Formats: sequence, C-alpha cells, structure tokens
Amino acid sequence: MAVTSSMNHFNFPLAPSTEAENSLRAEVREFLQDEIKTGGFTPGADCWMSESCPEFSAKLGARGWLGMVWPKKYGGHERSPLERLVVTEELLAAGAPVAAHWIADRQTGTQILRFGSEQQRQSILPRMAAGTCFAAIGMSEPQAGSDLAAVQTKADKIPTGWRLSGRKIWSTGAHRSDYMIVLARTSPADGRNRQVGLSQFLVPLQAQGVEISGIKDIAGNVHFNETLFDGVELEADALLGLEGNGWAQCMGELVLERSGPERFLSNFVLLDRALISLRGQLDKHGAAILGELITTLNALRLMSRSIARQLENGLSPDTEAALVKLIGNSFEQDVVTRVRQLLSTIPRDQWPDELAPMLDQSIFRLPPGTLRGGTSEILRGMIARQLGMR
Repeated sequence: MAVTSSMNHFNFPLAPSTEAENSLRAEVREFLQDEIKTGGFTPGADCWMSESCPEFSAKLGARGWLGMVWPKKYGGHERSPLERLVVTEELLAAGAPVAAHWIADRQTGTQILRFGSEQQRQSILPRMAAGTCFAAIGMSEPQAGSDLAAVQTKADKIPTGWRLSGRKIWSTGAHRSDYMIVLARTSPADGRNRQVGLSQFLVPLQAQGVEISGIKDIAGNVHFNETLFDGVELEADALLGLEGNGWAQCMGELVLERSGPERFLSNFVLLDRALISLRGQLDKHGAAILGELITTLNALRLMSRSIARQLENGLSPDTEAALVKLIGNSFEQDVVTRVRQLLSTIPRDQWPDELAPMLDQSIFRLPPGTLRGGTSEILRGMIARQLGMR
C-alpha cells in the first residue's frame, strides 16, 4: 500500500501475520480475559496514559512481554517488532493498566540500547524488561512544544560531567518514573539552524535538584507533570549518544512514539463495550457509521504493522509514522463522537454500568490526542514536505 505523488511517496509495504504471531495473540488474549475475570484490572479507555499499575506491569515482565525486541543479555527476548505489536494491540484493546511501563518499553529502553553506555544497558534494561523500572519523556517545554528546537533547558560541562538546568512540561508519568531522557542545549544554535547544539541526557529523577509537580487534567487526574532541573549534577555518561546529536536521536525516538497502535486504539475498548448495547439497534445510517470506523481502523492497523516491519529492517519511516499519528488522531476523536451519537438512541439508564464512566473518561481525554507526540499542524508540515508541497 502506497500513497504517491509526482515528487515523493509514502511506503507502507504489507506485513502479513504469521502463525507465531497468531499463537502469541491467542495467548495474550487468554491471559487478559483471565485477569479481567479474576479482578486483576478493570478495563479503561486511554489506558496507556491513565491506567497505571506497577503490579500488572511486573506480571507482563514475568511473561516476557516487555522489552520483547531487546537482546537477551540485557533482559530482553529477541522477538520481532511485529510480535511486540501483537502484544501492544491486545493490551490496548482490553483497556489494560499499562501506563506505568509504557514509555520505558516503547522508547526509553530502545534509546538506551542504541546510545547508552554498557553499564547503563546492563543495569537499567533488565529492570525495564521486568516491569520494575519506569521512564518519562523530557522534550516539551512551556515555550517549546510544537517548536521543539526552541528548548531552553541547558546542560553545561563541569569537571565531573554536566550541570543541567531548565524546565520540562507535559512529562507524562514523571511522578512515578525512575528516569527521564532530557533534550537540552549543550552549545549555541548555528544561526537559524536551531537544531544544532542539542543533546540528550539520561537523568535519574531521584537526583538532587529535580522537582516534579503534577498537572491536573480536566477530570482532576494527574498524568502530566512539570519537571524542574535546578543545577542537577550528572556524571559524564549521562550524555546519551553523541554531544550535539540530540535532534537526530530525538526524531528517531519520535518514530517509535508516533507509529504504534496507541495512536488509534486508545478508545477501542469504548467502541467494543458500546457494541454490546448497540447490537440489533442500528439502522442503515448507524451501520454505515460503524462500517466507516471499522474500515479506518483496519487501514491504520495495516499501516502500523508496515512501520513495525520497516523498523525491523533497520529503516526509519519518520514521515509514515507522522501520517499514522495524524490519521489516528482524527480516528480516535471520531470513535468517541460517533459512539456518543449512536448511543443517544438508547436511554442512559439502560447502558451497562461501565459504559457511561468510560464514555465520560474518553471525552475528557480527547484534547491531548492532537498534542502528544507532535501536534497535528507539525505533522501536516512533515507530510507536506514529503509530498514536495513546501
């Protein structure tokens, strides 16, 4: 599947399912059904952002479902990105409480594997794969969200390593995390090229000078945080990768952040539960709405699988990932809007007990979807460049 133009194209080669993947999917699905039946967790929408349970993360780690693609010598399991995607899809579809380990497993661990020291790999990755060590993202700042190159957090060299000063915002899960990868300026920008002079640092959040303050969302819950770094002294090996290569490393990290099924399955559990009430209640118009949602979902799944295959082959499909996130943003809003529309024909007191709070939860958490991982405007700019339109 490819989207073409006269200038460039998007590449989404098909990645058919294998017997091993299908067997793994059945195993994960059975585990999750048992967990729900025995009260291990209550399904929730947007579970990768809001539903945190370290005990559940440890259960996944014990089964080998975290750090799946990492080398065995670092606690990983050397399985394929597509097998990891299978586990991710099933966790999201079930509304499992995965927020505690999500960022560490999705991207931080991979960044440490690529750019960290051997000591960091040996000491941190096995704990992340076990579901006992968690991480947060340190990219956005109050004046540098969409314009990420405008970061003002600075890291200055000192005899013992680095001194970090600045502020990060919207750092999801920082209040329950052990580490944060921080994008900071280590040298002045090169004229108008502000992407020069940026570096990444692996920062232990228990270090002296780190202060984390929760930011309540519209529902009164704390998932986001403001993280202050007041002269935090870091050892030399806190520099992740090469000095000045932070922008390139950050863009590679965003491919992992933008292309996964969490970009279109966050509210799938809402759709799944709503269908129980809607079965036999839909007219032709309602059936058409449902068909449109399912068709879009299938297309997004194929696109996400394709990106996982490309990552497995050592490629970096950053623009394709941006396209998945952009379409996924729109789809996730459509799911909530359409489900709300379809359910309006059924009196609310006839809904299953869990459905009403799940819908309310989904509505409250819609706004961050167009922001986290890159705003829709930034993504459209990336796509336009790929098409030769700017």
